Amino acid sequence: MDIDKYINQIIEGNCVEVMKKFDDEVIDLTVTSPPYDNLRNYNGFDFPFEEIANELYRVTKQGGVVVWVVNDATIEGSETGTSFKQALYFREIGFNLHDTMIFRKTNPIPQIYRKRYNNEFEFMFVFSKGTVKTHNPLMVNCLHAGLELNGTTYKNFSKNDQTREKMAKPVKDKKIKGNIWEYVVGKKQEDQEAKGHPAPFPCELVRDHIKSWTNQGDIVFDPMSGSGTTARVACEMGRQYIGIDISHEYCAIARKRVKLMADAPTLFIVEEPQETYIQETEEAQPPTEHLQ
Repeated sequence: MDIDKYINQIIEGNCVEVMKKFDDEVIDLTVTSPPYDNLRNYNGFDFPFEEIANELYRVTKQGGVVVWVVNDATIEGSETGTSFKQALYFREIGFNLHDTMIFRKTNPIPQIYRKRYNNEFEFMFVFSKGTVKTHNPLMVNCLHAGLELNGTTYKNFSKNDQTREKMAKPVKDKKIKGNIWEYVVGKKQEDQEAKGHPAPFPCELVRDHIKSWTNQGDIVFDPMSGSGTTARVACEMGRQYIGIDISHEYCAIARKRVKLMADAPTLFIVEEPQETYIQETEEAQPPTEHLQ
């Protein structure tokens, strides 16, 4: 396969031109953040969004996932809406909009008051090529674990009337995490490695997505690799990686970070998905037909 020579490499070049050399349907997961709305100075490089999106669709495996971390600028008193336009374009070219997630920053940068509330989040659009192949759900503790709920019933989520038909069991110890994920930005030592880049996302954010949507040995990709956070975490977690960036400076940072992981033992252990819990939950709360 032509893809083999790119695996476990940080490639300096135009991501569209490099992706054109990839075979069809070879990438399991992409985690990336584009330089949205010129909010950061990325050394003057262009961002051909539609070409990137189309190549991502071609190289993503059936059942594969693209996580697109993005936000909007505010220009002349109005948010641009670029994030939503991009999400809709991904749908137009064939992706499913599998989930609209939120990356909430626990330490957002204070902003000059402009008659609006301080921005604390970015979107994490999760696109899938067909039905998602792998989902290892992150679990969190239930607030009322073990509580007996007398007279409370599960809601039957159907496309018609929504009724309550089934008596609830005792509250479980664990439940699937929600789709608002909170992270501190730039404070942890592992994130300080990327201080030469203007806008890296947290390693923990990438770690949670890699665990959620891949298994050991899968290929994790970032076409706008920047400081190499996606590649670094993929290497740490026993996945194969490919990173592309047009900046020589950023590629040097990324290679250094990946080498630190490659020279160390795997630090992160992936737990097996809790299938029993998922099956019981789905039985108790049947989804509507359009959900996957």
